[in-house]
Amino acid sequence: MSKRHRDPSETPGSGNRKSRRAEGAAKAKAGNPAALIHGEVPSRDVLMQFITENPDRASKREIAKAFGLKGEQRVELKQALKDLEEDGLVQKSRKSLTRPGALPPVTVLDITTRDKDGELIGRPAEWPEEAGAAPAVLIRQSSSDRSKGKAPVGGLGDRVLAKIFANKDRSGPAYTARVIKILDRHVGAVMGVVRMMSDGGARLMPIDRRGEEMQIDSTDIGEAKDGDLVEVEVGRSARFGLARAKVLNVVGSVASEKAISMIAIHAHGIPHIFPQSVSSEAEAAKPASMSHREDWRDLPLITIDPHDAKDHDDAVYAELDTSPDNPDGVIVTVAIADVSYYIRPKSALDREALKRGNSVYFPDRVVPMLPERISNDLCSLREGVDRPALAVRMVFSHEGRKASHTFHRIMMKSVAKLSYQQAQAAIDGKPDDKTGPLLEPILKPLWHAYAVMKRGRDRRQPLELDMPERKIILKEDGTVDRVHVPERLDAHKLIEEMMIQANVAAAETLEKKRQPLIYRIHDAPTLAKQEVLREFLATLGMSLVKGGNMRSNSFNGILAKAEDTPHQVIVNEMVLRSQSQAIYSPDNIGHFGLNLMKYAHFTSPIRRYADLIVHRALVGSLGLGEGGITPDEEASLEDIAAEISTFERRAMAAERDTVNRLIAHHLAGRIGDEFEGQIRGVTKSGLFVALPQFGADGFIPVSTLGRDYYIYDEAHQALTGEKSGLGYQLGDVVEVKLVEAVPLAGALRFEMLSEGRKMPVATRSFHKAGRRNGRKQPGTRPPRSRR
Repeated sequence: MSKRHRDPSETPGSGNRKSRRAEGAAKAKAGNPAALIHGEVPSRDVLMQFITENPDRASKREIAKAFGLKGEQRVELKQALKDLEEDGLVQKSRKSLTRPGALPPVTVLDITTRDKDGELIGRPAEWPEEAGAAPAVLIRQSSSDRSKGKAPVGGLGDRVLAKIFANKDRSGPAYTARVIKILDRHVGAVMGVVRMMSDGGARLMPIDRRGEEMQIDSTDIGEAKDGDLVEVEVGRSARFGLARAKVLNVVGSVASEKAISMIAIHAHGIPHIFPQSVSSEAEAAKPASMSHREDWRDLPLITIDPHDAKDHDDAVYAELDTSPDNPDGVIVTVAIADVSYYIRPKSALDREALKRGNSVYFPDRVVPMLPERISNDLCSLREGVDRPALAVRMVFSHEGRKASHTFHRIMMKSVAKLSYQQAQAAIDGKPDDKTGPLLEPILKPLWHAYAVMKRGRDRRQPLELDMPERKIILKEDGTVDRVHVPERLDAHKLIEEMMIQANVAAAETLEKKRQPLIYRIHDAPTLAKQEVLREFLATLGMSLVKGGNMRSNSFNGILAKAEDTPHQVIVNEMVLRSQSQAIYSPDNIGHFGLNLMKYAHFTSPIRRYADLIVHRALVGSLGLGEGGITPDEEASLEDIAAEISTFERRAMAAERDTVNRLIAHHLAGRIGDEFEGQIRGVTKSGLFVALPQFGADGFIPVSTLGRDYYIYDEAHQALTGEKSGLGYQLGDVVEVKLVEAVPLAGALRFEMLSEGRKMPVATRSFHKAGRRNGRKQPGTRPPRSRR
């Protein structure tokens, strides 16, 4: 019998050990798992209890320490935790283990309301919609800590970084938290639109799908008028009736220009106005000098960007390698704007850049990480203008293998600013007056270098998801004109691959120098997510290999089989859902999706703070002059990585919410119209149906589907009628009618017009077996009329 399954009672002298285990188990059952006798590997139940109740101590090292495990016991513990992960009972969250759907030990919270006792309640700043309601967290602040200044004091509307604890007394919210740091004061997390009532009071209408309507007394309206977007203070929740709110700040009218993106900006607490100290510092900045720089102004670097880009932070050039040691090889140069020269640690510009984390892109505006004086002027690699840059020269063999690379701090001068479409047209035989002279000396060598690099990419086999990006085109009045899917060109792929290789080179150089840095990491899918995907693919007659050593190319075969079939879009969607979230971290685990072991963001320091940190690390470790990383920054990399990962998710959520609101506004006048859609989400409460032509989705409550009792089958992503066997599955193309549009919340509600289809026998027998075995199935509702 292996050590993993060894029964201690079979070993000599184990009687005392057995009794000690019984004693420890009794203590654990009484709510004190750490009270087990030291040196004994705890049972699965005890491990699960400890991880649930001690999210701040749920790393392998801390668990071993808590239970006094050493040597061989640590090996057994590692296997036990691996078993829990394989069974989907726990998942990795940075260095710690968490229960699926649980909050990580350190979380960014928005303090949104008070409970009936006046205690502050926070919720995670970002929470996946498909996970249901975000958990409430009670903010603990003792009077002694406040009086002694030991802990930051959070207030209503603040965004905070908090230490999370399970609420062991089981009363109130599932979690409590202690504030570590105030990220933003009064970020406007509690927002809504005022609707005046006939009695002189008002109602606050929610601006998100989960928001609740509130009552505003006439004495608490202030200067707000009907239709104004406002920030409010939420009073103590009443036992009956609507919660009460008091207007603190009037943001502006929702009928004003760019109001939709402003709602997202304020709702997500995105800083969008630069303080005067930051603007003054940016305006006072002077062009970079030649100190510690190489003069590369004669190298014909070019920028290739979207046609409407205002900032240009990367330029490229390629040539054949003339070295006899590298026959038919190429040299690729990537030059990146030298933002670290202008944004120095602890400056006003640096503090504001970290506060923002990244630029945020909306259909009608950009909220930049840096002021325009820096982003669009001094750091933008403008055509024909001297600009400082950090460049990497990479040598590739004919087979596409990177043989070497070197970093240089330079002064450059871009010879041309091209759009993707412009560069591609020239390569395709349609050069214009600008690209014609560049075709032979610059563009063709770039495309040849890309062909060489692509051999290496094809051998590496990164995850090749086909998820077309939809772009909303607005009219002059800010309303939606159309939804456009830009063509994916080789010009896009060329720039993407050259940037990826530059990022790899940055990580490799810093590792070689033993320089702390922030990596871009992407963990492999959890075994639980793999199993959900595997069971879903089985319903389409596809299979996914089993095993813990999944590689990105394991998914590419599935994607290739689905190509040009009715299931192509939904298979890509399900593979995407199975993936972990890419984050920033000072601890490297590699990048699963790109199939790379060393990867750090280096190529966009104008719009991402992570890249600025990598630039500083390169400048400091290579001795390239001023603006290097400081010891204080090195010591704070873990906190910085956690914050900018959260800010990235914040930006994505704000961008998504804005698109949803714009589309809801666009369709608000088409109530009653019928559309063809595709089921993109299945939950026990209903179906999410996407309208591909608009890039938006809406919800169909299960209560409107029919008279049958619908049962949710997570494995097959389906809702199936218990009696009829008819149902709806992820990926089904259906006809729907738009019955409601709520523009402020970005919500659409549909009515199903298509009849359900006969579900697979295996799916229906699964439901029946579950009911016969006494397992509670996640039913949806009692029978009721169809309409």
